[in-house]
Amino acid sequence: MYRVPGKFDQAECNGRGRKPIVVISGPPGSGKTTYSKRLAQDLNLPYHSAGQIFREIASSKGLRLDEMSRLAEKDPSIDLLIDETTMKRATRCGGVIEGHLTAWVLKDIADVSIFLNAPLDVRLGRISGREKNDVIEETISREESQYHRYLKFYGIDVNIYSGFDMVIDTSKASIEEVYRTIRVFVESVLKRKGWKV
Repeated sequence: MYRVPGKFDQAECNGRGRKPIVVISGPPGSGKTTYSKRLAQDLNLPYHSAGQIFREIASSKGLRLDEMSRLAEKDPSIDLLIDETTMKRATRCGGVIEGHLTAWVLKDIADVSIFLNAPLDVRLGRISGREKNDVIEETISREESQYHRYLKFYGIDVNIYSGFDMVIDTSKASIEEVYRTIRVFVESVLKRKGWKV
């Protein structure tokens, strides 16, 4: 069985116990990594990425992401491993956790859950701008695979956002405006729940 490289332990919590759990989900190119990393840094919270775990597994198997998605369609243990690892990190330490399915996986323990989205053409433009190769077909293939996988194995329709505390179309404002909106909302919710931010 695949193991995530590196040891995750309480040291990552800065010796202060668990911190709040902020979950940011959304499809590729929605901005979840950009905003999650910045929020984690500004709020002094650990940052975790379910997508990075998926990439590490794909790399260890010598597969492209779309190939890994097709493999995961047949082998639910891949998503299960990612979910278990994400849950373990969140419950042991808290922090800002991002991933396409993360908010659904952590819905019972998240202090705040946010869904980011943008039209497909905008997201593809962002992805192709940061990747060296043409990833349009690969991205569309991955999204279709994820949709069917999550519906089949989890009974989750990722196009239904009713369980989120906030849903944002990141194409409607600048990066700074979207980030300020996210940060103000997260800080407000966490303070109401008794967390010091």
